[in-house]
Amino acid sequence: MHVLSRTAPAALTGGRRGVLLPLGVAAAGLVGVAYVGAVDPNAAGHYPTCPFLAITGWYCPGCGALRAVHALAHLDLMTALARNPFTVVAVGYVMVAWVLWLERTARGRPVRWLAPPWVLYGVLGAILMFWVLRNVPGWTWLSPA
Repeated sequence: MHVLSRTAPAALTGGRRGVLLPLGVAAAGLVGVAYVGAVDPNAAGHYPTCPFLAITGWYCPGCGALRAVHALAHLDLMTALARNPFTVVAVGYVMVAWVLWLERTARGRPVRWLAPPWVLYGVLGAILMFWVLRNVPGWTWLSPA
């Protein structure tokens, strides 16, 4: 009879091997940011057009995100905020969450992935409000252009 082990795999427990997954995710993220930083999304022809914008003529919550990441890669916070403020906030959140993930994994503590439901609903509501407001005439300061 085969008995399943009740312990977590080594890659998910603390210690030196436990940090391999967070470090791998960081490496993949850095490669992505380096690519967007090197290949300018402001130049036509490098990236596809937003399908929602192409079909409706309205900006989606993600419009301007690549240009915001490009600006962040060049340490231009003001341009990144002008292109998509939600992307700047999301990048900051992801960086903090990654540091906490690395710290908890290295110490062998359990990792909590989700926020409480009220936070998730609040973020969803903020994204929807941002989506509507950036398409209101006269609110061009929220447009990614």
